Amino acid sequence: MQLYLEIEKVRFGYRLQTNIECAEDAMQLKLPSLLLQPVVENAIKFGLYDTVGEVTISIFAAKKNEQLEVRVENPFDPETALPLTGTGFGLASIQRRLFLLFARHDLLQTTKTSDHFITTITIPQLQ
Repeated sequence: MQLYLEIEKVRFGYRLQTNIECAEDAMQLKLPSLLLQPVVENAIKFGLYDTVGEVTISIFAAKKNEQLEVRVENPFDPETALPLTGTGFGLASIQRRLFLLFARHDLLQTTKTSDHFITTITIPQLQ
């Protein structure tokens, strides 16, 4: 993920800022490979494409109830973001992959506030 973000920072320059926070107890938890990239791609697409200023994409990881919780947040402007629609394939594919791995439909959640879009992924830790 760090390498992908570095490539995107070259592409967008000063406009793309990132904030990554990972709790110490989450460092040893497992995350399926390449699961986060489509979420971060969405955050960049919907947070950065329709703006001219600086945007911060935040990624938070923590251990909660013996599971890994990863949250990706991006700002968005509801007035300019509405016409920018995608196919919905990114989040749908993550939802499907999580179901295939863990047989649960509740592991991906999205939330909108007045100016932020938040995607939360919960990863059960198999023993």
